[in-house]
Amino acid sequence: MKLVNDAKKAVALVKKARRSRAAYREVTGAMRQQGPLERGRFQIAVYFADGDVNMYQIRQWYRPLQELAKTWPVVVIARNATGAKAIVNDGALPVAFVPEVRGVERFIERQDIRIVLYVNQNTRNFQMFRYGRRWHVFINHGESDKMYMTTNQYKAYDYALIAGQAARDRLARTLWDFDLDNKTLDIGRPQADHYSGVTPFADDGRTVVLYAPTWEGDRPAAAYGSIATHGEALVATLLADPRYRVIYRPHPRSGVVDAAYGEANRRIIAAVAAANAADPSAQHVFDDKPELGWQLAAADVAIVDISAMVYDRLAVGKPLMVTRPVDPSADVDESGYLGACDWLTTAGSADIVPELTRVLEDPDTTSRLAVWVQHYFGDTAPGAPTARFHAAITQLMTKWERFASE
Repeated sequence: MKLVNDAKKAVALVKKARRSRAAYREVTGAMRQQGPLERGRFQIAVYFADGDVNMYQIRQWYRPLQELAKTWPVVVIARNATGAKAIVNDGALPVAFVPEVRGVERFIERQDIRIVLYVNQNTRNFQMFRYGRRWHVFINHGESDKMYMTTNQYKAYDYALIAGQAARDRLARTLWDFDLDNKTLDIGRPQADHYSGVTPFADDGRTVVLYAPTWEGDRPAAAYGSIATHGEALVATLLADPRYRVIYRPHPRSGVVDAAYGEANRRIIAAVAAANAADPSAQHVFDDKPELGWQLAAADVAIVDISAMVYDRLAVGKPLMVTRPVDPSADVDESGYLGACDWLTTAGSADIVPELTRVLEDPDTTSRLAVWVQHYFGDTAPGAPTARFHAAITQLMTKWERFASE
């Protein structure tokens, strides 16, 4: 068995290397065709050292960054070939593909980068930290109560842009000797001002259920994914019931670590396709598109794992359930919303209809969720998060100018 597994890993590595080389050729060709970026044009850079498997982390920032770029020009510094290729193909923001450190060096010399934004904790972020006389700012890729949200790596950045009071409390409980008041700025969730996409079905009276599980995680403490424990049972039940329409939106990393998890994901996707083939009017949806917004608005109830999707849905103020992790090692922080949420256990997922009915018919849902929305995001009125995001960047720019003139 070990030899078989080793052989599979070797084949996967070869395929990955080939794919990376192909992406490198394509993106370098695109860069040559584009020509050099205008010298001194950009003042804000988004540093992205990941491959395309983690594109969800930067894609959710495209629209807020495009809006910001109207005031402060923004460029993406991409270090990985497959990630750079995806960003170039998306065409949302200008790209500098600099796989080697000397390329980063040349780019920094040519541009007036005052703020560097980071959407994740890639270890290669450290290579960018070497450059002083600019602010290094962690903006993350979502608000949640995952253990990821309290990593001690926050201290490596000059500043962190956080969603609101819940994040502030979470960091205060966990990080020792972290200057929270001076190193963090609250901005809410600016992505909420740019939710996008067109609903691909008409309202026909079916109850729409969004099931948006996360991936399996890379360690027991982060084992929040529910596809293999809850997902197959609950989706099968809902697909078989003509009163329901399912929107299935799995995390793009599903199955990256655990092959069995990936297989369960593929079975659900196949089941959605089979249900639509049997009854085209059902219009169930397997959603793997980058746009996020219509799903949250169209769903009467959402079933999500412990992830940023809890809080994206929470901000909408509509009913949701959170899957209870099966692994006892999973780190579940119940000091916030997770201490008051509607949990879905594996037993409940096998008998999902009564669970959904209970949540949908709860008369206190709207008022209860409103309290948590304020705690996590502050003012969510249209335009308010964008205004706070821009105000935070302006504050950092003003401080940069003060330091630069000394």
